[in-house]
Amino acid sequence: MIPYTQLFHVFWRIGILSFGGPAAQISVMHKELVEDRQWLNEEAFLRALSFCMLLPGPEAMQLATYAGWKLRGVAGGLIAGLLFVLPGAFVIAGLVAVYAIYGDVPGVQAAFLGIKAAVIAIVLQALARLSQKTLKQPIDAILAGSAFVGIFAFNLPFPLIVLIAGLWGFWSSPTSGQTEVEQPAPTRWHAGLKTCLIWLPLWLGPVVFLTLTGQTFLADMGWFFVKLAVVTFGGAYAVLAYMSQTVVDQYGWISTGQMIDALGLAETTPGPLILVTQFVAMLAGYLNQGIALAITAGLLALWTTFVPCFLWIFLAAPHLERITSHARLSGALRAITAAVVGVILNLSVWFSINVLFENSTNVNAGPVTLSVPDWSSLNLTSALLTIASIVSLMVLKLRLEVVLLVMLLAAWLAHSI
Repeated sequence: MIPYTQLFHVFWRIGILSFGGPAAQISVMHKELVEDRQWLNEEAFLRALSFCMLLPGPEAMQLATYAGWKLRGVAGGLIAGLLFVLPGAFVIAGLVAVYAIYGDVPGVQAAFLGIKAAVIAIVLQALARLSQKTLKQPIDAILAGSAFVGIFAFNLPFPLIVLIAGLWGFWSSPTSGQTEVEQPAPTRWHAGLKTCLIWLPLWLGPVVFLTLTGQTFLADMGWFFVKLAVVTFGGAYAVLAYMSQTVVDQYGWISTGQMIDALGLAETTPGPLILVTQFVAMLAGYLNQGIALAITAGLLALWTTFVPCFLWIFLAAPHLERITSHARLSGALRAITAAVVGVILNLSVWFSINVLFENSTNVNAGPVTLSVPDWSSLNLTSALLTIASIVSLMVLKLRLEVVLLVMLLAAWLAHSI
């Protein structure tokens, strides 16, 4: 049995090296757990990855949690999951402090223009990679296009798009063709009930308390992130448009520019990109009432975002073989992933309009609402920085951290000249 000290050391190392999004994070875990230490074999690792992709939430964090659970039970899962998230959470807290204090300085605002330009390239890169892996059949492209039109033109909520795509994928998949795997001994139903009775109150209890005590700002934020945790299929990029729609347009907690800055800064930290929820919550809390509310809101975002990850893993991990061999569940995942491509396309269009143009207008035609940029308000500096970011990231294949730093310095120099 692997000692807890060794487990702690390895997952701490994974946590602090987990830059570059889920693909890079999964690669780090594969090297540490499969190649270097043989704690998991190749088949078990890939089966666990497929399992985690069926779940809402950050798949890399849930893969780490599952690996910890597989090695040392619930305690191992807690160690692995927490160490994957906490390094990035501490960095995010520091970035929020710097941003809140210095973000309004003209030179700093100009420098953040470089980060915003890089964000467009980052999202386009994610879109290209996911499209190559996902859009393999005509129906996949149809699902992606329908999702884009639904969210961009008809303003349909992201959870509804995920639900429709998942239901279609489930019911249109054949019931035959399930993979034969060695089935584990049946898990008693009361084990799952016990898990739910422990983790559901842990997850929802603080939000219910905030609601009952009339703390409207925190309660609204808590319920929003609870909902987000349930619909986070396809990674953080997929839900950013929905998050932006809610926190910017519906609640007005932060501005569009601040939302884009939040994503850009979250890209520079280790851990899952969904830590952007912590940045948004802390910044909104700071703008609303200062540092105390910022800390409370950040902790609330972390709690409501990541506690359900432990719930999903501890509840479903004993049934991994059955879940990953189910043809219809796999079909639902494929349909959701295809729809997510359309949602990410919408996100890239939304970012581009807000970064490249000073002004845009909404054009309404019945149920259709289109955001149309004012071409005379094109920001030439933003356009050049965006082109440079795309070339650096997608053509020259420079590291993400390098591109972010170079674009930040280039934007600052352009402002200073």
